Amino acid sequence: MAETTFTLSLPHPEAALALAGSGEDNLKYLANHTGVRVILRGQDLLLTGEAKALERARQILGLLEPQWSQGKALHRPDFLTAFQALDTGRTEEYQTLQKNVLARTRRGESIRAKTFRQRQYVKAIQSHDITFCIGPAGTGKTFLAAVLAVQALLNNDCERIILTRPAVEAGEKLGFLPGDLQQKVNPFLRPLYDALYEFIDAEKIPDLMERGKIEVAPLAYMRGRTLSNAFIIVDEAQNTTPAQLKMVLTRLGFGSKMVVTGDVTQTDLPSHQTSGLVAAQNILKGVEGIAFCALGQADVVRHPLVQRIVEAYERQSQ
Repeated sequence: MAETTFTLSLPHPEAALALAGSGEDNLKYLANHTGVRVILRGQDLLLTGEAKALERARQILGLLEPQWSQGKALHRPDFLTAFQALDTGRTEEYQTLQKNVLARTRRGESIRAKTFRQRQYVKAIQSHDITFCIGPAGTGKTFLAAVLAVQALLNNDCERIILTRPAVEAGEKLGFLPGDLQQKVNPFLRPLYDALYEFIDAEKIPDLMERGKIEVAPLAYMRGRTLSNAFIIVDEAQNTTPAQLKMVLTRLGFGSKMVVTGDVTQTDLPSHQTSGLVAAQNILKGVEGIAFCALGQADVVRHPLVQRIVEAYERQSQ
């Protein structure tokens, strides 16, 4: 069958950089998944292949145009979701996904769900009082929860944000770390702080913590409390025991939401100890008001190498 060439003229150099990705990784991915040859010459993108493959590539580029045309960097999940939308007749849903901005960072960057499963996770949080999200590193579990928590606080939908995780780490114990309690737990809660800094000036966070608007504490400090009118994020829940996770889940008060995140493949508990997150999956599935969401390697939004690492470990575990 005869091959033809289609040339897409990109509007500016930033669009070319956004579309190509690091090391032209995006263009290689597009070529591998459509069968066309893709060459970027300056601001001209040359696509060569059979008519059917060429049309498929053009449709994918069209779905992604709202991003690359504005110079917004594209990543592997953007292409994965675009292909999924095209192959399953969900292009309208994908276009809605692109338009649905959850928040803007302090730098003015738009934050949105990048994949269908991330969108499902966001909708679950919005419609349930307790949401579990289980998935590998880099899938946006904690970050998306923090986005919604900050928006809820800024919109006065909650009175405070509570961030907590078990103080379990490979090779270190709290008692052997230097400093007071806050200094001891800071390394464990660093990922939660990182998410907050995207939306709130770093110098404002201590004031918000002093006023009780943001509370960051190890899981043990939740015992005996009732957490009302709060947005609670329980991170690294795979490192809780069943008793610990039951304890924190039963702290939920009126007007509160709780998001529990974790990766059941990265448990730092002793080998004989059952993870509270694994136990909760078995015990709480089907309980009204509780949602379970699963994210996978297709939802990884960090460096492309992170996705390949996750893929390799998933193959090894099969």
